[in-house]
Amino acid sequence: MKKIVVLTGAGISAESGISTFRDSNGLWENHDIMEVASVSGYNKNPQLVQDFYNKRRQQLFEVHPNKAHLFLKELEQNFNVTIITQNVDDLHERAESSHLIHLHGELRKARSERNENMIINWNKDIKIGDLAEDGSQLRPHIVWFGEMVPMMDNAIKEVKTADILLVIGTSMKVYPAASLIDYVKNNIQIIYIDPNDSFQSNSIIHIKKKATEAIDDIKKILGL
Repeated sequence: MKKIVVLTGAGISAESGISTFRDSNGLWENHDIMEVASVSGYNKNPQLVQDFYNKRRQQLFEVHPNKAHLFLKELEQNFNVTIITQNVDDLHERAESSHLIHLHGELRKARSERNENMIINWNKDIKIGDLAEDGSQLRPHIVWFGEMVPMMDNAIKEVKTADILLVIGTSMKVYPAASLIDYVKNNIQIIYIDPNDSFQSNSIIHIKKKATEAIDDIKKILGL
């Protein structure tokens, strides 16, 4: 059974109603990115950052996986599928995909400020005063700018074994995630799904459509 590694970004979740990471003006939900997605921003105003991610977490209970999420689950009938996602939502889980790597963390988890490996499931707001087992403040289990990406090595290992790489809804401009494409085997099939021309290469099949609109095209390429 051939192995497909899927790299997903904000574009696939946007079709479920989750706002993309940053708008064209460089803001995220009217906040400067570094205010809400960096260690320095958190240290400066932890309440603002907690509130920001509390709202993102609450939104998860108002949205649902879309056709593209469900299609990736269906691919498991014919392929060995691993999804590497830059998204922090749980829509791939709710679509019941079997093999998932979250590069940038998960909204429905919290962790100790002091120990990045002390991670717990968390479905409600994180309040100032909510403590981890080690007595430190709980913070969102999100990889912020300036922090290491703990799952990157695992993601690289998966990409190296891929027979087909399917990239959906990401500009391929956020590093180190964007560098994953550099680890594929020579001459493997790379299919890129994005309505924009943000990423170009002669060796890539580029389908200029949204994720849910490209399903039939992907099926045709894969012979399904």
